[in-house]
Amino acid sequence: MATAMSMSTTTATATTAKTTSLMSVSLRRSWSLKAFSVKAASSRCSTSEFDPKIPIEKAPTPPFSWYSLPSFHSLELDRIFYKTWQVVGCSEEIKDPGDYFTGRVGSVEFVVCRDDNGKVRAFHNVCRHHASLLAYGSGKKSCFVCPYHGWTYGLDGPLLKATRITGIQNFNEFGLIPIQVAIWGPFVLLNMEQKVTSDVDDVANEWLGSASEVLNTNGVDSSLSYICRREYTIECNWKVFCDNYLDGGYHVPYAHKGLANGLKLDSYSTTIFEKVSIQICEGGSMEGKDDYDRLGSKAFYAFIYPNFMINRYGPWMDTNLVLPLGPKKCQVVFDYFLEPSLKDDKDFINRSLQDSERVQMEDVALCEGVQRGLESPAYCFGRYAPKVENAMHHFHCLLHSSLNE
Repeated sequence: MATAMSMSTTTATATTAKTTSLMSVSLRRSWSLKAFSVKAASSRCSTSEFDPKIPIEKAPTPPFSWYSLPSFHSLELDRIFYKTWQVVGCSEEIKDPGDYFTGRVGSVEFVVCRDDNGKVRAFHNVCRHHASLLAYGSGKKSCFVCPYHGWTYGLDGPLLKATRITGIQNFNEFGLIPIQVAIWGPFVLLNMEQKVTSDVDDVANEWLGSASEVLNTNGVDSSLSYICRREYTIECNWKVFCDNYLDGGYHVPYAHKGLANGLKLDSYSTTIFEKVSIQICEGGSMEGKDDYDRLGSKAFYAFIYPNFMINRYGPWMDTNLVLPLGPKKCQVVFDYFLEPSLKDDKDFINRSLQDSERVQMEDVALCEGVQRGLESPAYCFGRYAPKVENAMHHFHCLLHSSLNE
């Protein structure tokens, strides 16, 4: 009898456990299907799921679709990257007549050069004959010769020679197609819109607004010596990297412990301008340290909409240019500048670059982890930390405005 009761109890327990397990599986499936349903409903190219009028204290962040849809990526290229001033390089790269460099923004291949008269010019890097790229990388040329059929263009754009075109008709004004180019400080900028002016004051006003003077007074100028470039290809949407930059130092004590030791994080402050946000943080105490001081007494972080960052700290300035390579991949280009008095101090430069590299690799891991999380059925949108992430919210509001123009 006891044996029968024991067997009955065991069977009941097993049945209950099985039922609980099945209910748990069912709930998980129900939640999963619901989450997938919500994601599917949101998987369209729309900006309406983010409302910039909602105050940051109540606002959700932009939905996952902003960070993953190919159609949204195409919309951003058309309405943001092809219609705003884009930093593409440094004036150091085109110091002398004949110097040139090439690059790509979205699907736009470009070449920037200094012509024989010393004027900086930019063109679509495409031969007008059969669309071959004309130039690659950087260097010095007296003209651009197409590697495909030998068509030759002057550094100022006109077609100088077209081989074997006897009999061609209705053929004139077939030079390179220009792109608006401007220089502000040490930076070369392009704008794909032909109607904009490249006057330096107009460019500064459109690109920087009232933040222009603040940048100048905080050491962002052409007096620094160019040191080197580092490039990182990251498996994340370009905005993930920008969001990470704009969280007001929120992630620094958790993800960048080495960097955090050199900063007084409780001094972090953020100031918002028209298209620029500036984060400032005091440097940490030098007591008990050796003479090496990469960060100095103040770190100055400027984000210039939509995808450029200027970081001024100690004797250093580095810039971060974030280029979208697709909806889930970007390239971040770092250029490093240093006060001239230290440009020959190899030990200081190498040590500083090693410290910087460590921070960048920590950020790469963070950003790639976020991108994977964005694609999970568990995530549709997030929230802001109102006291620290106001620069991020400002960025998202500017995106919404550009995408709805």
